[in-house]
Amino acid sequence: MASEQWQDAPEDHDFPAAATYLSLVCDATLANKIVDALRAASNTIYDAKDLLRASRLKLLPKDNLHVQSDLAKVKAGKKLSPILLVRGNFPGNRDLVIADGYHRICASYWIDENSPIPCRIVDLPA
Repeated sequence: MASEQWQDAPEDHDFPAAATYLSLVCDATLANKIVDALRAASNTIYDAKDLLRASRLKLLPKDNLHVQSDLAKVKAGKKLSPILLVRGNFPGNRDLVIADGYHRICASYWIDENSPIPCRIVDLPA
């Protein structure tokens, strides 16, 4: 079921969303450099539970509006966009930043915590 619920590539609007979020945790020049690397990266697979643990983010409840929306999409047979990740030593001791897709990870976790999720991951440039 997991492979059936994911698109092969992120949607075009995911990259500007990632740049906006990243510009809150690093400067805009670095954020844009990371997004360019994410555009060029290949997909890899990680389990929902591992993504939450590595990012140190809490699982959002099923009744979260965006989680509900993603769960409804999957139920309707629509595919979710892969997750955009940045690995590195961000301020605040954050070793993995979810640049885009936090709600999609949580929705996938509610379906099955071992859900394999396609991700694009890049390392934080030095």
